[in-house]
Amino acid sequence: MIDPLLFKRGMRRLASGVSLVTTIEPGGGPKGFAATSVTAVSAEPTPSLLVCVNRQVSCHGALHASGVFCVNVLSEHDAAMAQLFSSSEHRDRRFLDPRWESLATGSPAFAGALASFDCEVVSTMEVESHTIFVARTVEIRLWGEDVQPLLYVDGRFDGLRLAVAPTGTA
Repeated sequence: MIDPLLFKRGMRRLASGVSLVTTIEPGGGPKGFAATSVTAVSAEPTPSLLVCVNRQVSCHGALHASGVFCVNVLSEHDAAMAQLFSSSEHRDRRFLDPRWESLATGSPAFAGALASFDCEVVSTMEVESHTIFVARTVEIRLWGEDVQPLLYVDGRFDGLRLAVAPTGTA
């Protein structure tokens, strides 16, 4: 049997991009959380992706009930926003930034992100403590040209420093 703590320690060494997954609670307001478990499923024939969500996350029920969400891929400059959405404190401050917009599904899209994928859920699967939401993308926004993603590794947020080889070297 694998020790769950050892598994978690090992997975913390896997650097992952950080996204804010947002939705609208039916009859309520916007909800969201920081996620590192977002993966492309296919580009054709229908662009789709998946997100794995712990069922204990406060907005799991809203995401399940609404059937829509937006994946907002964060830049290295958005560590404070990622921290805000990672903590259960100050949930009331999460959507105060004026850069929030609505896309096709009505889910909040962060105009300060690198990209936003507005999605409709097509299937779900329960696995252990999580729900895997598979969704088709209905709208995509690329918000800027500077692509410096925010990463999460070993319990902290950090940027990716892209190395450029000097001219004339391999």
